[in-house]
Amino acid sequence: MKLTVVGGGSTYTPELVDGFARLRDTLPLTELVLTDPAADRLELIGALARRIFAKQGHPARIVTTADLDRAVDGADAVLLQLRVGGQAARRQDETWPLECGCVGQETTGAGGLAKALRTVPVVLGIADRVRRANPGAWIIDFTNPVGIVTRALLQAGHRAVGLCNVAIGFQRKFAALLDVAPTEIHLDHVGLNHLTWETGVRLGGPEGEDVLPGLLARHGETIATDLHLPRTLLDRLGVVPSYYLRYFYAHDEVVRELRTKPSRAAEVAEMEQQLLTLYADPALDEKPELLSRRGGAYYSEAAVDLTAALLTGAGSPYQVVNTLNDGTLPFLPDDAVIEVQAAVDRKGATPLPVPAVDPLHAGLMAAVTAYEDLALQAALHGGRERVFRALLSHPLVGQYAYAEELTTLLLAHNREHLAWA
Repeated sequence: MKLTVVGGGSTYTPELVDGFARLRDTLPLTELVLTDPAADRLELIGALARRIFAKQGHPARIVTTADLDRAVDGADAVLLQLRVGGQAARRQDETWPLECGCVGQETTGAGGLAKALRTVPVVLGIADRVRRANPGAWIIDFTNPVGIVTRALLQAGHRAVGLCNVAIGFQRKFAALLDVAPTEIHLDHVGLNHLTWETGVRLGGPEGEDVLPGLLARHGETIATDLHLPRTLLDRLGVVPSYYLRYFYAHDEVVRELRTKPSRAAEVAEMEQQLLTLYADPALDEKPELLSRRGGAYYSEAAVDLTAALLTGAGSPYQVVNTLNDGTLPFLPDDAVIEVQAAVDRKGATPLPVPAVDPLHAGLMAAVTAYEDLALQAALHGGRERVFRALLSHPLVGQYAYAEELTTLLLAHNREHLAWA
């Protein structure tokens, strides 16, 4: 079994490699290919990956190459974890929207749109090369904004599933609070990527007892503190929103905070330099503790589980993924990409039935879905007017003067990455 990681030079990669090594019975790899145009980082991380596999006794061969066509040739699955423009572009995404009093964030709002515009054409180009090399390969997208990128892939006819670590993070957190194994936790998880709610927490599977009310009663303060939201809001909602909902529920508060501290991109860039220094140590043969602060918690477990289910039918029978709505949520278009529990096997992901969604959540989902459609059109076809329309439609922008100014700023900061600009 051959798996290719596009963006293999990422500092995330040792987390992924560690998961492949530990969970080799679930995903029996024979070859792992790391590909990245950054040759220096690729060789550094490839060497660490080999040491991790060797320490844990994994027999698979690890190959590094900057040649994308060679990397994807014969691959059973291709995992995408790339960042067009690197941390420098992310730093811009998180700062220039603040000039208009709008949240600066890399996956939502104006910054998220900028990332989508840079990313979608590149991902589609990679996917076309995967399809030419191996039409049967699965593409697993971890590249943000996952919902828009996955929608682009599916719309172009690729065999693709989107993956995010928010759900598995909640699963592990709730399991710890309830003192049960994570496999005992089944989430009623509904929404769009980075716009989701846990509307139920079931023990044992989809038909299990919903323990969310008791979980909120006993541990609501802990959960609210982790989300940086007031406990009273969780009690009133009766659900657990993802931490990305704070950008919507406390927008102005977040903007004030972001204006008074270094950007997350600046923090991550500094952390990445420390990680690369650690990775260069030839004695290091495990992922360092610092990597846990980089983000992407439980990323490797989620990736192994999904890849195993798609390639072998093993792994968890139900997983939270990003896939086509196809009637699951009747208030959204069929071609929208939603993030829900799905049955995953070699044929792909089939969403499980979802109970009626509270209008409070459904309305926001519908608005952001409309934005994602406009954002995708802008990414595919370009044009200032398409960018303006996408920004005007976004609930975190919504005013024409802001949308106009943000359009100007977005184009100024991203011109080198947008061929049409």
